[in-house]
Amino acid sequence: MFIELNTASSIPIYTQLRNQIVLGIGRGELKTGEHLPTVRQMAEAAGINVMTVNKVYAILRAEGFIEIDRRHGAVVCPRKENAEALQEKCSAQLELLIAESSLKGMSRESFFAICGEIFDRQQTAAENAFL
Repeated sequence: MFIELNTASSIPIYTQLRNQIVLGIGRGELKTGEHLPTVRQMAEAAGINVMTVNKVYAILRAEGFIEIDRRHGAVVCPRKENAEALQEKCSAQLELLIAESSLKGMSRESFFAICGEIFDRQQTAAENAFL
């Protein structure tokens, strides 16, 4: 998996790294049981501080995307169902995104078309990851 971080972005580096790993898992680029690079390897490859990677791995573990074992390192977890917590998170994030889209003049149809395309792409990637 290729990690690309934008140091000029207003999005914190740790958030960018977390998001790219989650997207990699969602797209099937990182499969269940696959080992992530060690903290040091990831930091070196991404050109960032070891503590930043440590923070990202801790976040991913708390969110249930990876498991961490001192002997085996960080491993992608099997998919887990936690619909209630996810619905709350989605609702809050979508409300903000919809408000921004509406304020910028995007139509409902355009917004839903984009959502549908992205959802379908993720579903296809996820299905292919488990074949």
